[in-house]
Amino acid sequence: MALLLAGCVHPITMITETAPQRSQAHLIQKKVAYVMTDADRDLEVITPGGSGDRVSYFPYRDLEKSIRDALRAVYRDVVVLRTAGDTKANEAAGVSLVFAPRIKTDSSSSSFISWPPTSFTAEVSCVVTDAAGAEVTHVRATGNGTAEFGEFKGDFGLAARRAATRLTSQLSSEIRRNEKLR
Repeated sequence: MALLLAGCVHPITMITETAPQRSQAHLIQKKVAYVMTDADRDLEVITPGGSGDRVSYFPYRDLEKSIRDALRAVYRDVVVLRTAGDTKANEAAGVSLVFAPRIKTDSSSSSFISWPPTSFTAEVSCVVTDAAGAEVTHVRATGNGTAEFGEFKGDFGLAARRAATRLTSQLSSEIRRNEKLR
């Protein structure tokens, strides 16, 4: 009985299928990096779904391509770093800026009969440093996604993917707007 009251945990993904537009003519001619450790990729998050159930996903693993796509929409070259703070490697690789993303997510559902979330929020905040590790600025983006019961049709992470798509677009816009990141 306790298991029924606690609800089940259902896996979903936040992986987006679209990326922000990349225009070669408007790219900033810098090589940048983002930090994504194996521990980040292995972080599983569990948030509420509908009917008392919960959903599980791996936000860093799922959003890594989205973060890279947001950076690629702005900069000439983007690489991933497995650890933060290796200034000699950054300088040797010609990296001028390093983005260290921190991701927060939440979900909920207004449904009492189905478990997929009908509302999802994803937020990424990045501390941006230069190659030597000195802080340059912070960048933050949020994406919200909703999906109604009739839209799921087996696509149970639909609200999450919509949130991730909006987050990606907003992140590239916020980077472009920030004068310190040019």
